[in-house]
Amino acid sequence: MTADERCLRRTLLTLNVFAALKMTLFPMAVITLFWKDEIGLSLTEILTLQVFFSLASVVMEYPSGYVSDRLGYRFALITACVFGLLGWGWYLAAETFWGVLLAELLLGVSYAFISGSDTALLFESLRAADRVDLYARCDGRMVGWAQGGEAAGALLAGFMYAQWPLMPFVAQIAVWTVALGLCLSLREPEGEDGGHVTSHLAEALGVCRLAFTSPAIRSTILSGTLLGLASFYMVWLIQPHMQACGVPVSWFGPAWAGANLVVALAASGSHRVQRSIGMRGMYGLFFLLIVAAYAGLGFSTAVGSFVFYYLLTAMRGLQGPLMRSRLQALSERRNRASILSLHSLVFRLGFVLTGPLVGRLADAEGLPVTFLTLACVFAVALPLAGREFLRRNHADSKI
Repeated sequence: MTADERCLRRTLLTLNVFAALKMTLFPMAVITLFWKDEIGLSLTEILTLQVFFSLASVVMEYPSGYVSDRLGYRFALITACVFGLLGWGWYLAAETFWGVLLAELLLGVSYAFISGSDTALLFESLRAADRVDLYARCDGRMVGWAQGGEAAGALLAGFMYAQWPLMPFVAQIAVWTVALGLCLSLREPEGEDGGHVTSHLAEALGVCRLAFTSPAIRSTILSGTLLGLASFYMVWLIQPHMQACGVPVSWFGPAWAGANLVVALAASGSHRVQRSIGMRGMYGLFFLLIVAAYAGLGFSTAVGSFVFYYLLTAMRGLQGPLMRSRLQALSERRNRASILSLHSLVFRLGFVLTGPLVGRLADAEGLPVTFLTLACVFAVALPLAGREFLRRNHADSKI
C-alpha cells in the first residue's frame, strides 16, 4: 500500500468517526419530552424553536460554505465543533424558552459550518486519489456511521434522562470535545488554484447565480429540499405521536435507535439500489415511502404504529447519497462546499416557512389530521418536483 493510499484510508476513517460523533446526539431521542416536561413548551413553541435553529443555519449556511471553500474544510469543521460545545453547554443553564433558543442558535451555527464541509472534504480526498467513482459508496458509509452513532446515543438516552434530565447534555459535551480533537488531526488535499478573487461578495453571488440558473443544480436542490422536509417534520412529531399512542417511555430510545439503523442500512445500500432501478425508479420509491408513511401514521393510533416512521427514515437514507452525489458531480473545487451549503440553506428556508404551520395544525387539529394533510401535500408536490429533476439528471441512468 502506497503512502497516498494510507493517507486516503486514514482520512476516510477519520471522516467516518467524525460522522458518528456529530450524530451521537444523546438528547435527541428525548428532547421533545425535555422541552415539554422540563421547560414547559407547547408543540407550536417547539416547532418555532426549530424555525429559529433553521434561521441561524440560513444566516450562516452559505457564508460558512464560502468560508469553507476559501479557508479550508478542516477550518470549518473545527469552528463547528467550537460552536457545538457552546450550544450544548448552554443547555445546562437553560430554564426558559429564551434559554433554549440561545442554545439552538449556537447549534444552528455549528451545523451550518458542518454542512457541506465534511462531504466536500470526502469528495476532494477521493478526487486527489483519482477515486471519485467511490464517492456514492463512501458517502453512504459516512451516513451509516452517522446513523449508527445516533442509534447508539438513542439506546442510552432514555436511561440517562430517567436518572437526570440533564445527563444526556453532559454526555453530549464530552462527545463534541472528542470530535474537536479529531478535526484537529484532519488533513485535506491541496485545492486547485482558483485565481485571484477581487471581490468575495461578487464571487459568492456568482456561485448563487450559478446554482439557481443551472437547471440541473436547481432541480436537484429543489427535489432534495422537498425530500428532506418530508422526513424532517417527523423528527419533531414522532415523539408526541408515540406518547399519544401510549408507547412506554422506555421504548423511546430503542425506537429512535431502530429508526437510525434503518437510515444507516438504506444509505449504505443506496448506490446499489440506484444501479438496480435507476433514478426514475428511486424517485418513484421515494414517493411511495413518503405517502404510505404519512397515511399510515394518520390512520393508525395503535401502540406499534410508529413503525410507519421507519418508511420515512428508509427514504431519508436512500435519497441522501443520491442527491449529494449529483450536486458533487455538478460542482467544482472552488464552489463545492458553497453549493452544498446552498442546498442546506434552501432546505432550512423551506422549514422556516412551513414548520410553524405544521406545528400550529398539530396543536389545533391533532396529529392524525396533520399526518393525512402532509400525505396529500407530498402526493401532489413530489411528482411536480420530480419531473424536472429526472429530466435534468438523466432519469434512466443507473450509475
